[in-house]
Formats: sequence, structure tokens, C-alpha cells
Amino acid sequence: MALTTNELFSRIKPSQIREFDELFRSVEDCIPMTIGEPDFDMPENVKQAAIKAIEDNASHYAHTSGELGVRKAVSAFLEKQYDLHYDPETEIVMTVGATEGLFAAAFGLLNPGDQVIIPSPYFPLYSYAVELNRGECILVDTSDSNFLMTPELLHKTMAENKNVKALFLNYPSNPTGATYTKEELTALADAIKQYDIFVLSDEIYSEITYGEKHTSIATLLRDRTILFQGASKAFAMTGWRVGVLAADAKWMKTLFLAHQQLVTTGVTVSNRAAEEAFRNSAPDVEKMRSEYEKRRDILVPALQEAGFEVPALKGAFYAFAKIPAKFGTDDKAFCREIGMNAKVGMLPGSIFGPGGEGYVRMSYALSTEMVAEAAERLKTYIASK
Repeated sequence: MALTTNELFSRIKPSQIREFDELFRSVEDCIPMTIGEPDFDMPENVKQAAIKAIEDNASHYAHTSGELGVRKAVSAFLEKQYDLHYDPETEIVMTVGATEGLFAAAFGLLNPGDQVIIPSPYFPLYSYAVELNRGECILVDTSDSNFLMTPELLHKTMAENKNVKALFLNYPSNPTGATYTKEELTALADAIKQYDIFVLSDEIYSEITYGEKHTSIATLLRDRTILFQGASKAFAMTGWRVGVLAADAKWMKTLFLAHQQLVTTGVTVSNRAAEEAFRNSAPDVEKMRSEYEKRRDILVPALQEAGFEVPALKGAFYAFAKIPAKFGTDDKAFCREIGMNAKVGMLPGSIFGPGGEGYVRMSYALSTEMVAEAAERLKTYIASK
């Protein structure tokens, strides 16, 4: 028998996000609005907690679910911020980033042929998690519903597909910056209740909203929601790889086993740092959120002046904008042109799935000065065409 590799990986393409990012970082003086990476340092108290953990020789294996201290901190955080109640001993697992949590959930829940609904545009990781665990993705274009899954879209999709196991939600959204009002979410939850499906809810950007406070769908559908959270975005701790997986105890028994087989446990020092972050960093989070909002308010008017159509950006730190009509609809060609000539790097919307064609995603998780400079460069270049 010839040597082969897992045929499932033939369906997976190398990251186009990284491809475009690397391209524009090779262009001298290009401003990279490509990666969702907070430009802030993590809070000082969190640094000190990490240093103390090292000095205390916290270099040994943690419990598979993560250290109990950080799980208790997460439980308290979720209760205070979102009125969620999860037992830190039986309903919370610390994962190696939210990414591992997503894969653990797909690993633990899906059987071959199970279908998962993914509202699109979407972060490509979701479809990879489904397909590599022998599930089938049902991509639903939400571009005509303000980039939100609606009850009507859900009912239509369920009627057309007979083996749906779960619905992915991500809000505030990467890439679109869209999020739900409490009323919109309640209406969607009422529709979901009509079906026997899980909700896989990635709420990693929940602390970064502009206007209405975030409502977790787990407050409405706790018994069937698998919740993903983490420290990366809210606390600017992307490199520490701290994710949170929370679910009702009856589901967590299996999810725990999936997590255990994937990574054994997380990083003890990261757990200690995250414990401090979840307990005592609210002022730092608000400072960062406020700065993101200022940057959004610099970027959006400039984009509109330049001829972009910009849907409402209510959360996260991404602008998802329709390119000016005079440039056509080839978003990849547009990104290359702007990156090479205007020296502003952005991502084509089409790499985020159906509904993203003709759009671009720009991360404004950059310094205010860089966002303002990028805005001026875009206005100047587009006006010259």
C-alpha cells in the first residue's frame, strides 16, 4: 500500500489571511490592517501575576480542565458580566486558546455526516473544525440580513437540510463587526428552540462592543449552548493561548474527554496570568475598548468619504466594507492594488465565504495614529482614480 496522508486535509487550504498578511508586510511602509491582533500590551497586574507564577515554580502539569483558581475566576467573570452561571468544577474547561476549544467541541459532538450551519461571512477556522471531524458545513449567506443569522434564514436552512446537528454563532463578528441586540438574539433563540440542535457560540469579542452591552445566547439557551470565550482579545493576551470552553455538565463530560485527548492540559503559567486577568482587569479592558471605538470613529467616516459602503460596526475591531463601485467587485485584485500603491494592507472579503465577495476586512487594532494615516492614504488614492 502506498504511503498517504489523511485525505481530509486535501480539503484544507493554506490560510489566505496569512498569505495576504505576509504579502503586505513585505511591502515597505505598508500599514498592515490584516490581523486581529490587539496592539496593546497586556495589563501590568497580569504581567506581575505571570512573573510570580514563574518565581513560584508553576511549571508543572495543571489539572486537565485547567487550574481551579482560573476556572473559579472565569465562573465569577461570566456571572458578573453576562449573568451566566457555570460550575467551575464541572462546567468549565480551560483550553489552549479558543481555537482548541472549537476543535474539541467539534471532536466531541460530531459524528460522520452531521451537518453544521455556519452563517457567512465567517472565520475560516469554523469550517475546518467541522470538516476535519467528518462533519458537513452548511454555509448561509447573511449579506442581505445585516450579516446576522435571522429566524427566517434558520427556518429556511433547516427545511432544506435533514441532518443538522449544530449552529455556529460568532458575535461580535469576525470579520463583519456585526452583533445582535438582545431583541434580535431572543427572536433567534425562540427559533432555535424549535429544533434539536446545539449552538456553538464563539463570543471571544464580547468585551468589545459599542453601544448595547453584549448578551450571551447561553442566557437564553443554556442547556444546548457550547460557549467559547478567552483572554486573547479582551486582555490583549493572544500569545498566552488561554481559551474557555463552558457548557452544561451533561455535555462537558464528553467535551472534557475530547480536550484531554487533544492537549492533555493547558499551560500552568498562562492559567495563573489569566486568573488575574479575569478577576482584576476590568479598567484595562474598558480603556482598550474605548480606544478601539475612537479608532472606529476615525476610520468609518473616512471610508464612507472615499466611497466604501460600511455596515454598522457594533463590536470587535474590524471594518467590513464594500469596495467603491468604480473598482468593480474583484476584492482580491483591489486589496493587492491598494496594498502595493496606497500602502494599506487589508483582506479580501471573499476569503471569509459567501456574502463576502466585493468587500474588504480592515482591522483597526492598530495605534490611533496608524489608523488615521491609513484612512488618509485610502482617501487620497481612491480620489486619484
